[in-house]
Amino acid sequence: MSDENQNQNQNKWCFAWFAERAAKDNKRAALARAAQWNSSDRITVSFLDGDPTVQSRVRDVAGEWTVPGMANLSLIFQQNPDSMVRISFLRPGSWSMIGTTCMQVTDRREPTMNYGWLNADSTDEELHRVVLHEFGHALGLIHEHQSPAEGINWDRAAVTRDLSAPPNNWPLDVIESNMFKPFSEAETNFTKLDPQSIMMYPIPPTWTVDGFSVGLNSNLSESDKAFIRRTYR
Repeated sequence: MSDENQNQNQNKWCFAWFAERAAKDNKRAALARAAQWNSSDRITVSFLDGDPTVQSRVRDVAGEWTVPGMANLSLIFQQNPDSMVRISFLRPGSWSMIGTTCMQVTDRREPTMNYGWLNADSTDEELHRVVLHEFGHALGLIHEHQSPAEGINWDRAAVTRDLSAPPNNWPLDVIESNMFKPFSEAETNFTKLDPQSIMMYPIPPTWTVDGFSVGLNSNLSESDKAFIRRTYR
């Protein structure tokens, strides 16, 4: 990947949330546990819009989470507005609701997952990276940088400056909840921060005070695989 393309991709960030966003902080752990699917669940998925060719590519990549030997779950793609996970390509940004909380969105016209910059011209690498990440959220995974196992020494001013500017234009509360607020130990099963995780943001060295950085992860790490197998036996 060229430096120019990598820089462009690093300006594209995912955000994710529990559908019950009004919950108070002291209930976040309970919500996280409630967001986990049951092993052998059949999760229905449909597209609200989008190019059929891109839809097919998304479907193929998403299935990597549930192939034999991975999560004991089924992703059932269908043409049905009552699907649990509903995907759009029309909203700004890339995002997903976490786990089963997608079912709290009762307006069937509303997406629970969005791919705002994926289109027919998207490279296989970018589509692979983005789709695996968002379906990780849909299966209940949080952002790896919010793991409580090991902190990242953020340069908060630099992160806030960059993410509050175009093309993201995130308000301060979104930056706080998606970048700086770690989950409690009850909310994650990872025991060590995994820089290779598909759930890890790309982090430029200018965002940390000690030069820690992470590139663009496009594949499931060994920790990702171990986690999903252990969670959904």
